Amino acid sequence: MEAVRGWSVRSRFTLFSAVVAALLCTLCATVLMVTIHRLVTGYLTDEVASAGGRVASELEVQGRLPDLLAHGQIRHIQMVGPQGAVVAATDTMRGKPPMAAFTPEGGRRTAHSVVCGGAFPGRECHIVVAHRVYVNGGKWTIYSAAPVIPALVDGRLTALVLGVGVLLTIAISYLGNRIVACTLQPVEAIRSELDEINATCPGRRVPVPESHDEIFQLAESVNHTLGRLQAAMEQQRRLTSDASHDLRSPITAMRAEVEDALMAPEQADVNVLGVAVLSGLDRLQAIVRDLLTIARLEAGMPCARDQVDLSELVTSEMDARHPAKRIDRDLEEAVLVLADRLRLARLITNLVDNAERHADTAITVRVYRARGGGDRRFATGAAVLEVLDDGAGIDPDKRELVFQRFARLDAARSRDSGGTGLGLPIARQIAETTGGTLTIGDSPRGARFVLRLPLAPIALGGPPAPRGDAYG
Repeated sequence: MEAVRGWSVRSRFTLFSAVVAALLCTLCATVLMVTIHRLVTGYLTDEVASAGGRVASELEVQGRLPDLLAHGQIRHIQMVGPQGAVVAATDTMRGKPPMAAFTPEGGRRTAHSVVCGGAFPGRECHIVVAHRVYVNGGKWTIYSAAPVIPALVDGRLTALVLGVGVLLTIAISYLGNRIVACTLQPVEAIRSELDEINATCPGRRVPVPESHDEIFQLAESVNHTLGRLQAAMEQQRRLTSDASHDLRSPITAMRAEVEDALMAPEQADVNVLGVAVLSGLDRLQAIVRDLLTIARLEAGMPCARDQVDLSELVTSEMDARHPAKRIDRDLEEAVLVLADRLRLARLITNLVDNAERHADTAITVRVYRARGGGDRRFATGAAVLEVLDDGAGIDPDKRELVFQRFARLDAARSRDSGGTGLGLPIARQIAETTGGTLTIGDSPRGARFVLRLPLAPIALGGPPAPRGDAYG
């Protein structure tokens, strides 16, 4: 068994089909030979009975002893008189005792049995049929016999059946081998292609067979997995490239400040140098913190699912801030969601930080309930958070670009404005892991970020308020 386990699937299936075919052919051959043997034995018994019946009929009709002649395979016939002695017999049975001792019983005229030895030479077995005849008040018995049919009936028939069985076994094994070979051919192509795919050619895909079977589904799943791996690799490369560039800028700035101070120590101001270095360190710390946050989100680390009052959370976060620009609030009470409170607070902070960097004078924060709009994610209704600023705004064709890591649109949204380029991507990831969405909507002026989260079931005292987005 251990040796078989080391075989290929093709070899194992071929062996299995050969063994099963051999067993089935053996069973069929056995059943066929037994059936033929029984049919031939029944036919021979009828022939023996017919030969004895003809003699019995002549004896009853003529009332005298008929001539006993061998007929076909029926060469053994005896007539036994009322006293139990053999009165007449064929040439093969002359001078021999009765070939059988049984007689028909219970009013029957015939009986048959297999008799071995006795009047027959050696230990040969014969089918013997006994006929009871009544003549002149006496009971006569006519015995007729023929050799029993061999178990294999005929050597030629046995050879034919065995030959057909062997040929069927070989044919079934060959067909099984070919079927498995054709079936596994797409698998071999998939395996070969996977061996060729590596980090230098992530865009390659395995061949998909035309048949819509399990192997087709396997190829589709493999290609889907390769697509996700390619996207992850590209995202990792892009993140590494962007992160290295963003990390290099503050490091280069700090190095330049330190080198200038070392080249002219008498002119260096320690306080100015410390402020410049600390500013760079703050930026490095912010980038590293955001990268760690993204890593945790992408790793799918478990988070709490507590009932959070979105309006109360916005209020507490805004009260803790010292904004440089005016923040207007429009908060509906008791807008409850199921979310991780710390992550949701980070999302709100990132949105407000982004709005504060790009607003001219004021920021508006709104919280309200809304209908789901046919989206299954919001079957219970939607909790909506809007953060608006009165800045330059974002062009519609660039609204998705701002959610890419380290993305910058123009000088007004440059690195000098204080952002790391990761706040909005982190906010969207938090929204999606919470089961919601974060998009940019239309507004008369500035940018309008719209967060939608499923309402907590407990918040459904009735249908959601018929309030939609302020600007569609």
